[in-house]
Amino acid sequence: MHPRHGTFATSLGELLFVAEGGALTGIYFPEHRYPPDPDSIGEDLGSEPGDSVLAEAARQLRDYLAGERTGFDIALAPRGDDFSQQVWTMLQQIPYGATTTYGELAVALGNRALAQRVGQAVGHNPVSVVIPCHRVLGADGSLTGFAGGLDRKRALLQLEEPDAATAGRLF
Repeated sequence: MHPRHGTFATSLGELLFVAEGGALTGIYFPEHRYPPDPDSIGEDLGSEPGDSVLAEAARQLRDYLAGERTGFDIALAPRGDDFSQQVWTMLQQIPYGATTTYGELAVALGNRALAQRVGQAVGHNPVSVVIPCHRVLGADGSLTGFAGGLDRKRALLQLEEPDAATAGRLF
């Protein structure tokens, strides 16, 4: 399997989508805080490529951003260590329109002291939006780091209209 990538215009900017085989491995914003290694994203298929995996991921993301869907049905294969994989799996369990905190995720993992490590895994989530790292807030409910910038995080949360009362109560 060889990685490949393409770019798609969205309301969040022109995003870089990366796939390998039949799975999506990354979605990256312009000026992404932790961009992918250029050697890891494979062949450049250009803007709006006809690749079925990339095109379907972009279609579903655009539908989500238009308020026409609340979840994704895309095969994912994000690369990361076991801890990060565990955190990313937990992120996918946060319902649309809800939020949690880094500390609550750490508690769900069995150790509140893991909050900073959870934050690092959340921050290095390679499949932005589809793995909803934007739904994780600071301990006081504040917007904190987001690889695509706080304005995009705010826009995603406003799109979902989260109930602030659910923050920190998911895990």
